[in-house]
Amino acid sequence: MGKRVLITGGAGFIGSHLSRRLLAEGHEVLCVDNFFTGSRDNIIDLLDDRRFELLRHDVTFPLYVEVDQIYNLACPASPVHYQFDPVQTTKTSVMGAINMLGLAKRLRVPILQASTSEVYGDPEVHPQEESYWGHVNTIGPRSCYDEGKRCAETLFFDYHRQHKLQIKVIRIFNTYGPNMHPADGRVVSNFVVQALRGEDITIYGDGSQTRSFCYVSDLVDAMTRMMGTDPSVTGPINTGNPNEFTIKQLADLVVEIVNSGSKVVYRDLPVDDPKQRRPDITRARKVLDWEPTVQLREGLRLTIDYFDQLLAKSA
Repeated sequence: MGKRVLITGGAGFIGSHLSRRLLAEGHEVLCVDNFFTGSRDNIIDLLDDRRFELLRHDVTFPLYVEVDQIYNLACPASPVHYQFDPVQTTKTSVMGAINMLGLAKRLRVPILQASTSEVYGDPEVHPQEESYWGHVNTIGPRSCYDEGKRCAETLFFDYHRQHKLQIKVIRIFNTYGPNMHPADGRVVSNFVVQALRGEDITIYGDGSQTRSFCYVSDLVDAMTRMMGTDPSVTGPINTGNPNEFTIKQLADLVVEIVNSGSKVVYRDLPVDDPKQRRPDITRARKVLDWEPTVQLREGLRLTIDYFDQLLAKSA
């Protein structure tokens, strides 16, 4: 039987894909977004679906609705956006978590927190497994996001221990795909847009730093599997693609697929930018029976097609 599901940040990159997945499974979706980084364009085709409801709301304020499940995704996730208003970013992670946890407590419903690999900071352990506590700068320009998400995890587990709330915490590693914001400053969207426009591909640092890239459909699959686990399963569980690539390898692959004449240029590495990032997904394989199926070349082709169409519309 279908459930009524609340998704905060539901008009964002990941939230819009999750909305479609849940609707396809027969659920009703209440999409909540303040449109700071989310976009109506991401969910415009869903507005005529009677099982889809859109509510403009900021999660730093309480929300009074009736639902059966909550996915808490609300928070700007790219450095360009979360550093624009760092105080608001921290409030979104912390106050947003408190308000959504309070709602889940009142309704006695399960709530999933979209946490992040950024809780590991610039890791000294590689690959990163969930037992690693991280190496995070508490006062740097990225701290509003990193520490906000870490505090949100603390709140989730304290609500679980103190109020017996059914929580689910996943740590999302680099994710990409259609509906990414073209100006979000993340490496995949940056490289794809630059290549399609024939501009220089900008690499920050020497390009030897590594990332692991998970296609959005794989991530959404992990999220719904996590929500469907036994109440005793709380996480945290890493969700990401364990295949590791250097930033230079990513740039070369994008240029190859686009068949672009773009040249690679190098700029200084931003403060606290992690040198390595790769998830250990042993726990996800065991608990969720999940691992990514979309490999980087295939996912990039789909993402490039999306941005190619997007740029053509805005030309």
